[in-house]
Order: sequence, then C-alpha cells, then structure tokens
Amino acid sequence: MRKLLFLFLIFFAFLEAKMVDGIAMIVEGQAITMAEIRSLKSQMGISKAEAVDLLIQDRLQNVAMKDIVIPEEEIDTKISEIAAQNHISIPKMQKILKQQGTPWIKYRTSIRNTLKKEHFFQSNVLGSIPEPTEDELKLFYAKHKNAFVIPKTISATEYTAKSKEIMTKFLKTHKKSYVKSRHITKRTDKMEPSLLTLFLEAQDGHYTKSINAGNYYVVYLIHSKKGKTTMPYEVARGFIISQWKQEQRAVILKDYFQKLRTSAEIKIIR
Repeated sequence: MRKLLFLFLIFFAFLEAKMVDGIAMIVEGQAITMAEIRSLKSQMGISKAEAVDLLIQDRLQNVAMKDIVIPEEEIDTKISEIAAQNHISIPKMQKILKQQGTPWIKYRTSIRNTLKKEHFFQSNVLGSIPEPTEDELKLFYAKHKNAFVIPKTISATEYTAKSKEIMTKFLKTHKKSYVKSRHITKRTDKMEPSLLTLFLEAQDGHYTKSINAGNYYVVYLIHSKKGKTTMPYEVARGFIISQWKQEQRAVILKDYFQKLRTSAEIKIIR
C-alpha cells in the first residue's frame, strides 16, 4: 500500500523513458513502455505484474487530473518553500539542478505534477478518510509496534538567534558569530512529540527546520542517533494517527482506481 501511495506522491524520471523497447500497452490513449515496466520493477523491487498494475494506475490518474490547473504563482510558492526547507536561495537551487543536468523548466514541470497530485488527493481521497477511534489506533499500534521503534538518544547542537533574519543568515553562511550554540543529548522518551518529530525527520549531519520559540529562533544540527526503544502509545499517538491515515489513503486510492479501471480502455500490445 505504501508503494502505491509513494508512486503517486513523487515525479518519477522513469515515466519519461524512451520507447526504444516499444510500447507494452495503451491506457486511455497513453502509452506504457517496456522500459518503464523494467525500470519500476527494478527500482521498487516488485514483480512485473505489480509494476504493470502501478503504471496503469498512474495513467488513469493522469486522465483523472487532466482538468486540474495549477497557477504559476502556486508553483513559485512551492519552490520557495522547498528552497527555504533546504536553507538555500532559489538561484543556488537553480545552480545545483543545472550541475545535476536537470533543466529548470523540467523541474518546474515536476513541481506542477506534484501539486496536481496533491489537489487530486484533496478532492478525491482525503475527504473519504474517517477519523480513527481510540480502539482502532490502539489496535494499529499493537499490530505495527516495529514501526514505532526509534533511537534511544539523539545528540545535536542547538543554535539560537534573536530573529528570523539572523537565523536565515546563519543557515546560509554557517557563521557562528550570528548565533549562540550549545551541545545537547536528549532522551527520546523525555522529548515533546513535536520536537521529537523534528529530530527524527532530520538526518545525521543535517539541520532541522527553524522553530519560532517566541523571543528567539532555534535550529538543531543533528549529530547522531543511538540505541533503540519503542515509543509508548501516549507519545506515539500522533505518529500512529498519521500512519493509520496513510494506510487508509492507500486503501481508498486503490479502490478508486479499481473502479476507474473497470471502464477504462486498455489495449495490450505485448
């Protein structure tokens, strides 16, 4: 289920594969190539039948999204958010993408497609997800305890600045004269859920998002995560709700496209 959801949330490069191996099938006028099937099969470690199924659903989603229009301003806003999250300017982002061989117009197209999919989810999936009961959450937690195993301790450097502007300068230049710093090691079972989420999202050697702490701004540079522990239900509850809803989204999404598939025009070539 997560693989299915993952497919629809990001822009896959293999969807632009050249038709050097010919067309495998045509779904509502859109081709699926043999190269795409092999690429998806290899990248996700799934069978050919599963890869074909996911690609058919991708094409059906393209048809379902054809009338969704994303304004250029919304694309600009999304790109600005991504740049801010990575603590870089848009010109720096453009330079990095160019070095990686990705044209800026192609990147904007990928963002447009991502936003179209987000709009599609909001219109066709999110409203169908009910709020879980406490019993459902506890049952989910009991069945998926391995999903809530986290590091026992996390070490980091805490950086504080008097304003958002100063923090932004620090994140761009890494000049420590802009901020105050201190090394910390936190036990995850003693952390507030919101801060724990922030720490878990950041990889070792990377900064967390900037936090407005009222009179100052703070970010953390994560150094290492050690040990293992299972989050108690009370601490994990927010994570449990998120994962429960993710599972429900996958089920609803699969059902939605199964219904579309029954009336879709699918022509098998090979």
